[in-house]
Amino acid sequence: AFDPLSTSVFMGGAAVAWQLLSPHSWLKCSLLECCNMKDTLNLSVIKMDLDRKVFGQHLAIQIVLRALSANMHFERPRKPLVMSFHGWTGTGKSFVSSIIAENLYQLNIPRRMFVHHFSAVLHFPHLSHVHLYKEQLQNWIWGNVSACPRSLFIFSEMDQMPHGLIDSIMPFLGYHEEINGVYYGKAIFIFLNNVGGDKVTEIALDYWRRLKRREDITGKELQSLLAEEIFRNRNSGFFQSQLIQKNLIDYFIPFLPLEYKHVRECVREELRLQGHPEDEDLITEIASAMTDYPSEERLYSRKGCKSVASRVTL
Repeated sequence: AFDPLSTSVFMGGAAVAWQLLSPHSWLKCSLLECCNMKDTLNLSVIKMDLDRKVFGQHLAIQIVLRALSANMHFERPRKPLVMSFHGWTGTGKSFVSSIIAENLYQLNIPRRMFVHHFSAVLHFPHLSHVHLYKEQLQNWIWGNVSACPRSLFIFSEMDQMPHGLIDSIMPFLGYHEEINGVYYGKAIFIFLNNVGGDKVTEIALDYWRRLKRREDITGKELQSLLAEEIFRNRNSGFFQSQLIQKNLIDYFIPFLPLEYKHVRECVREELRLQGHPEDEDLITEIASAMTDYPSEERLYSRKGCKSVASRVTL
């Protein structure tokens, strides 16, 4: 027979073991990575993160929050949430996708096992291997959504994506109850595109020249323009894509070019992150040097905030 102390230790150990073996226990999820079917995204918290950390992108923030809210509203969405981010480099596309990833899972711990990032340049470098990539991509998405329905897939450098490859995931993005026993409606797909950035900048510049506020630009007027741009542009991974023809991309989200005042905020934030005091002269110097488009007006930064960190370090 066990003595009382041994019995307590045994029972305690059994409880811990049960928690670790249980697929969605609080202990396992706090120590290890697990898939939590319950939506834990707090929209007010992610809004605060986006407003505080992302500069000059009121329009993108509005649409992203609206998209997430609509998707989270349904316990069992009819289709996955599919968003395509468009804008010049350094305008915040990758940053916003990382903020979504950080906030999507329980306990404020990024569940990296369920966040899948595909780089077109790194993962799909050879045009001659497109058929192999299609098969691998389908198997990867099927396997990961099977393991965790609330999986996040981020595709960067879509302008480098081999033509036709992205259409291989079309079956997973449509209105299906299940495909071979797997439900995809809780998955989220985000595509990051430089293509379309010139069109977004053209519209923003036109507003400025007509003395209209950039805050008055609406997502509605850019949606169809962006869809048409990336569908017809041979440098786009969505060139003549069925994803666009079949309206499977829910939101085309414009990231506006960053103005001098936005770059200043990026520099200020980077100084804080690197532990430096705020130096207004340095902030002005870096922001002024990076605001270079158009050549006469020097209104926008071609690189956004892309090289701010290295300039602050120097």
